Amino acid sequence: MSEKDKGNLLVIIDACKKIQKFIEDIADVDAFHEDQKTFDAVLMNFVVIGEAVARLSEVLLNKHIHIPWIKIKGFRNIIAHNYFGVDAEEVWQIIKDNLPELQAELEKIL
Repeated sequence: MSEKDKGNLLVIIDACKKIQKFIEDIADVDAFHEDQKTFDAVLMNFVVIGEAVARLSEVLLNKHIHIPWIKIKGFRNIIAHNYFGVDAEEVWQIIKDNLPELQAELEKIL
């Protein structure tokens, strides 16, 4: 694995950890959406994740096709280009249902 890919995977893992830390004391999606600082911080880290995915090599992406790289980059685009239309429920579900699995998969790759 190239040092560039390793660095980008570490950035993604770090952003996943930050997101999970930010929401650890938040009970539900309504509280999440009402906490504007947390909501903004979480969205920014999803942008970071998408940017880092975009910098991964084709070799790494093709080697790990079980990871939904295109969806991850697409979610970054939704946040960046349609910020006011971001659905808090969708973000909350991604955090709860997908983020831990993504982090675990990337840690395995490293």
